[in-house]
Amino acid sequence: MKQSMKLFYAAHTCALASHIALEEAGAEYVAIRIDFGADEQRKPDYLAINPKGHVPALVTELGVLTETPAILAFIAQSFPDAGLAPFDDPFSFAKIQSFNSYLCSTVHVAHAHRMRGYRWADGQAAIEAMQRKVPQSVGSCFSLIEKEMFAGPWVMGATYTVCDPYLFTLSQWLEADGVDIHKMPKISEHRLRMMGRPEVARAIAMETRSEV
Repeated sequence: MKQSMKLFYAAHTCALASHIALEEAGAEYVAIRIDFGADEQRKPDYLAINPKGHVPALVTELGVLTETPAILAFIAQSFPDAGLAPFDDPFSFAKIQSFNSYLCSTVHVAHAHRMRGYRWADGQAAIEAMQRKVPQSVGSCFSLIEKEMFAGPWVMGATYTVCDPYLFTLSQWLEADGVDIHKMPKISEHRLRMMGRPEVARAIAMETRSEV
């Protein structure tokens, strides 16, 4: 499936997972940076694209998609030759969706308590309490992934899937969240393995150049 798409992203966000997947798929797309520092995600032009005011947002010929698990599944299905998901096996595809949903609904939310506690509480004491909990809550999530979910060498086993760029993206935040990745050898090795992929390097380079 050949189509030109637009990926709206912000640097150092979960949008990197979708960015990498587009590179892996060999998709035709344009990456457009949303500057969170300038509050561009809340301006009318972007809210007309994504009323949630978040990234990523993927503009396709069919409409706009938001939420990382949905975007990753769409990319994998739109470019089946890239082999980013096992569409001939409904259970295996469901396991991919299950893993990515966990990253989205639980891991990312635990991480967000460090910087965006105002979404859940108004008082400064409550926000600070959430921030203090982050090393434990995020660490527990990644320990579960390390022990129970990660098949290796890729998330789902021998085959690279759309789970891998998503896990890689969130694992890059571990140090800032106060979690020691070196206590999780599978995830640590996965991050190094991902950084050796040229598609990952290209996506990161594009996002890094946009900050200059």
